[in-house]
Amino acid sequence: MAVIKALAPRYRAPRTVGKETILADILVDARGHRCPVPTLRLRRACETAPPGSVLRLLADDPMAKIDVPRFATQAGLELLALTSDGDGVVARIRKPL
Repeated sequence: MAVIKALAPRYRAPRTVGKETILADILVDARGHRCPVPTLRLRRACETAPPGSVLRLLADDPMAKIDVPRFATQAGLELLALTSDGDGVVARIRKPL
């Protein structure tokens, strides 16, 4: 999947497998921005995402490792994964149904 920096999150159309509809990850690319912008972009994407969506945040701000799990807990979101690589942080978060 190509990553494009944009102000708005990128959405991919849901696909149906059998009787289940699988929502693709919503990509929120906040690389190049410092605290609190990555968390604010994630919050904005969560507000517009349909229930059950999985959001993937890309951030290179080291504070995202602290801010994102805290935001997820306060907002009632499920933190699926939080990984650090050489370039930054990748977080996967699910919006409840």
